Amino acid sequence: MDGEASGPLGRDPHSIAGKLARPDRRFDVVVIGAGPAGAKAALDAALDGSSVLLVDENPVSPGLIGLDVPLYYGGRATGAVQNPGRMLEQVFGANPLIAAAFEAGVEVALATSAWGAYINGPGLNAIPEPVVGLADEQSAWTCGFRRLVVAAGARDIALAFKGWDQPGVMGAQALHALLARYDAFAGRRVVILGSGALALKTALDALRAGVDVAALVEVRDRPQGPKALVDRLVGAGVPVLTGLVPIEALGGVSGVETLVLGPVGGGAPVEILCDTVCQAIGLAPAIELLAVLGAQLTFDPSRGGHVPVLDGSASSLHGVFAVGDCAGIAVGEEGPAYGLDWMRALIGVGEPSVLVCQCEEVSRSALIGVEQPAYLGPLSDALRRRSLNTLAREGPINPDQIKRLTRACMGPCQARRCREQVAMTLCIATGTPLGEIPLASYRAPVRPLPLKVLADWSEGAAMTAGWDVWFGIASQWIPYRDIGGPREAMHIAALGGDMHM
Repeated sequence: MDGEASGPLGRDPHSIAGKLARPDRRFDVVVIGAGPAGAKAALDAALDGSSVLLVDENPVSPGLIGLDVPLYYGGRATGAVQNPGRMLEQVFGANPLIAAAFEAGVEVALATSAWGAYINGPGLNAIPEPVVGLADEQSAWTCGFRRLVVAAGARDIALAFKGWDQPGVMGAQALHALLARYDAFAGRRVVILGSGALALKTALDALRAGVDVAALVEVRDRPQGPKALVDRLVGAGVPVLTGLVPIEALGGVSGVETLVLGPVGGGAPVEILCDTVCQAIGLAPAIELLAVLGAQLTFDPSRGGHVPVLDGSASSLHGVFAVGDCAGIAVGEEGPAYGLDWMRALIGVGEPSVLVCQCEEVSRSALIGVEQPAYLGPLSDALRRRSLNTLAREGPINPDQIKRLTRACMGPCQARRCREQVAMTLCIATGTPLGEIPLASYRAPVRPLPLKVLADWSEGAAMTAGWDVWFGIASQWIPYRDIGGPREAMHIAALGGDMHM
């Protein structure tokens, strides 16, 4: 749209088409994520003669670590994460590929988050070229690209039990980051939930770092991972306890102090002294950015759940690629069925008051009962009769519908601690196969941004002039078709004053 024509038959001068600024920077290739897959992709592109930007959100700010973003840190980072210079040195030291990419001419942006990415398509035809939105703690900007490589990795699947909302309950990916990337783990004695390859490797990493591994806990009746790794742990004096499930994590001022376990089939509880409970039950590919882009996704249990549809590494979108764990995970024993076994066992021993969504304080009973947030007051009789089963009679269960009714998954962690377990709960409570539960929708920003960063954007004069029309409140603006026509005066008279801002 050229923004010049007016009147009922012309183009809308208040459209944003042609008004969005060109990106601040532009590269042939932008790579999001500097792990092994992303750094290699950046290095290969640079050696091929392309201009390359490699973006990684590490070192993550202490504020985001406190929000469990991007990983489930569980309040177990030391004060060392408050030192930006030290953290930067740790990230470089832990990943030599970053230095290799830099030496090859790649521009490297660390401590930088990708909060959104956009390509013109259905519902979006106003951007001047494909762009990715980037931000650090001080500012936000856009970067144009010819090719975008998403190497966002994976995050831990978290499951709820009583006491999991206190410091000391965390994920395996976060534990690995605090041990190997940041050297900033505050725990001394850890219990690891799970016994698959992820849990076994996590336990071995902890032992190498000098952390006391009190036990591995397995909900099934035998260890799930490679026998060689199980034997190594048992030989190191680490017990693998099977047929048990967490009942409660007891704690004090500093968080977890004891984990109480119960036999899956019932029986006397078992207590283990520890300051950390690490959930190593499974991983979920980090597909948020791909979802925001509009890439085609599918549910594939063998690749870790919801993953992008790929032809090699190419997504369904022209010029967009996915590599590494965000493209899919070889789950082995730790697929969705394994997570469901844990979820069923936890529901079997847990209390209805257990929080499923920590940010919004939504309990398991409130989720299953589809109850409105407590701050809205007591439930009416009609709402008391509502449940997942009543909703299921009206149509397929959808996590977005549950989100709007209960606020589960609406908090600042952006559902990283609850998205998968909400889907599992819906699956178990309604008998719907997990693959038929839709993926909860995403929207930008896919990383929490400071308000000063969100506010730091100057609109052009043409965009400001049309803002009242896109605002879209029927009682507060004049429809475009009436601007400059005889009905404009009627709107002004009816609504009072000049409705143009």
